[in-house]
Amino acid sequence: MSLTLAAIAVLGGLAVLVWSADRFVDGAAATALHAGMPTLLIGMVIIGFGTSAPEMVVSAFSAAQGNPGLALGNAYGSNISNIALILGLTALLSPIAVTSRVVRKELPILLLITVLAVGQLFDGFISRMDAWVLLGVFFVLMGWSIFQGMRSRHDSLEADVDVTVDVEPMPLRKALFWTVFGMLLLVVSSRILVWGAVEIARAFGVSDLIIGLTVVAIGTSLPELASALAATRKGEHDLALGNVLGSNLFNTLAVVGIAGAIHPMPVDSIVLWRDCTVMGGLTVALLVFGIGIRGSGGRINRLEGAGLLVIYLSYNAYLVSQVLAAV
Repeated sequence: MSLTLAAIAVLGGLAVLVWSADRFVDGAAATALHAGMPTLLIGMVIIGFGTSAPEMVVSAFSAAQGNPGLALGNAYGSNISNIALILGLTALLSPIAVTSRVVRKELPILLLITVLAVGQLFDGFISRMDAWVLLGVFFVLMGWSIFQGMRSRHDSLEADVDVTVDVEPMPLRKALFWTVFGMLLLVVSSRILVWGAVEIARAFGVSDLIIGLTVVAIGTSLPELASALAATRKGEHDLALGNVLGSNLFNTLAVVGIAGAIHPMPVDSIVLWRDCTVMGGLTVALLVFGIGIRGSGGRINRLEGAGLLVIYLSYNAYLVSQVLAAV
């Protein structure tokens, strides 16, 4: 009975988590419009935060309740899902164009941030100092991006708002309601999800890290998947890529940083050679796809998308095999 209740908590928690994140973004974006916030800032701050809100809240509660493995697995598992599952599926449906700006700026930054995050794990511990370094880099990057965006005459993220969130006129009272109610539901559903995930891990004798890397990571990546598919339907392939890159930066810096600041986390060596290797390899693969081989750069084609999906399925199959071996 307890296991059944835990499974219901995970599935129900994930469903409410994704739905409430969407409602929160809609309400917050409409509130920001009423307050006169530029569309650029709505795209960079509110939408960027909103699509990563599930990972942030789940990891924060996981760390606060003494389940750091779930927090770390959620962040790194979401990064793997974003690249291998979301971009792989998107590219399989329609090849993704990789602009020179992304190759010059965003992808190298993501690769450097990944190297920084992985480097912190070699001592087997994420201290509060490590966490504050991640958060410091995150706020510097956000501030720099906003500053650069505000200096530009062209609002490059205006289309991102159209794809990611409905910003049709909404009465202020309704906007405030969905902002507050959406955030409350995020908190409640996250606590339910974390409880259910921990109970399932205990019942099967597997680590909360595995649960975070699989079930929770996939569930909290659903907003990014929805955004990527919406962008693809509208032919805005660069937005699908940009959403994933932004989400991975949020996860690596803010999600892990918040969790580590709340509760310093011991890190098993398996995270380094298994999960970080996959996450780092996928990030390098994106850079290689963007640069191209023999003049074929500038896009993630269907073959490369299929390759990403195969990596994702193989990785998860390996995780499942470890769970079955431990039972």
